Amino acid sequence: MNTIDLSVIISTYNQPEWLEKVLWSYEHQTFKNFEVVIADDGSGEATKLLIDQIQKDVSYPIQHVWHEDNGFQKTIILNKATVASKGDYLVYTDGDCIARKDFLQIHAENKEQGYFLSGGYFKLPMKISKIIGRKEIESQICFDIDWLKQHGLKSSFKNNKITAKGFKQEFLNAVTPTKATWNGHNSSGWKSDILSANGYDERMQYGGEDRELGERLFNSGIKAKQLRYSAICLHLDHARGYVKPEMIEKNKQIRTTTKHQNIKRTLYGIEK
Repeated sequence: MNTIDLSVIISTYNQPEWLEKVLWSYEHQTFKNFEVVIADDGSGEATKLLIDQIQKDVSYPIQHVWHEDNGFQKTIILNKATVASKGDYLVYTDGDCIARKDFLQIHAENKEQGYFLSGGYFKLPMKISKIIGRKEIESQICFDIDWLKQHGLKSSFKNNKITAKGFKQEFLNAVTPTKATWNGHNSSGWKSDILSANGYDERMQYGGEDRELGERLFNSGIKAKQLRYSAICLHLDHARGYVKPEMIEKNKQIRTTTKHQNIKRTLYGIEK
């Protein structure tokens, strides 16, 4: 019998300071029946030590799925973590995204056969990313717009992601011009659907590698629900030294083929 309702798959690479904040945010979820599977794309000892320590301090189970560092291989480690996951329903996010306490509750309440869920993130500047600690996560003050503004956040329409409630939240989800796509930082779907699509395309590196999985799910007749203004996570700032233009170009070509040839299952995924 499967006793875990949700598996949360969190990708990480050598960002233990950010990952620690993210893992604390899952300790304060209102939804409790989940595990965390860390998809670790070759981090060093500091990340392993953090995970070993935090496993003793949190109430939820953690699996640490790791492979050796061989460049940007996020798609490969995500597939390994997908296979290792114990839940029937999988939430994918990143090791730099702090989840609001209702994050998993929203995913759990909105899950539906024939759909995947598409959420967004709320980007923070480096100064605020650094200030947020365990205390701010536990009290949830880091999700308070007034607190964020006190620490330098500028006014923007995007602040609605943090403040929208009830009808306004539903309305903004309905009218946003942003399409509901598979976003690696905040999406969820049925494990059986992801396995049918053969997981992520392992030829792909940075740039649209998450979207491409969603495009294959669309090709299979799966629809998407927009949760941009309801499933909320804070994105901590960081540099992207791993991004190379040739990666993005190669990924574009793969996505074009997926669309034009109506590909539902990649030949370069979990099963080779």
